[in-house]
Amino acid sequence: METGSPQDTGPAGTQGAAKTLDAAGTQGAAGAAGDGPVWIALPPGLRKMRRLLLVVWLGLISLAAGLVPGLLVGPAWAAFALPPLALMVWGWVMIGRNWRSWRYAERADDLLISRGVLWREETVVPYGRMQLVEVTSGPVERHFGLASVQLHTAAAATDATIPGLDPAEAERLRDRLTELGEARSAGL
Repeated sequence: METGSPQDTGPAGTQGAAKTLDAAGTQGAAGAAGDGPVWIALPPGLRKMRRLLLVVWLGLISLAAGLVPGLLVGPAWAAFALPPLALMVWGWVMIGRNWRSWRYAERADDLLISRGVLWREETVVPYGRMQLVEVTSGPVERHFGLASVQLHTAAAATDATIPGLDPAEAERLRDRLTELGEARSAGL
């Protein structure tokens, strides 16, 4: 640990945002000297978008499941609206847990992506192995001001996606990863 620079360690042992970050938001030379990775969480816009979609779709299903039988057969049949409502409450909690599990870290030689609640997955993508970095944003994502970064390598099974980023951060990450990938692949 370096003396003279404050180290902010959270309860899980990860470094906090108060570590040495340069203007682009990347880890500076002082923080790269043997400390753990600086994990960056996803912005809350992704959680908001997913929860809104959950409420809209399950709300419509709940309305149809309760209203149609309730009007056609009898008021007791309106209880068919309860399972979709219970599923909505459960989904609300699960979306929050899933959103909190996503994080990424830029290290000197690779990018780490961590996700998963029950089954934790951590993907390590070496910069020199990246072939394509693309930023995508569908119509719903654009409405919420979100974009996703997709990393492609020679391995077909690589699942390296970072969803729900601000478009400016997604473009910054794409440019930085492309630059680092070109520099590392030139050295291979």
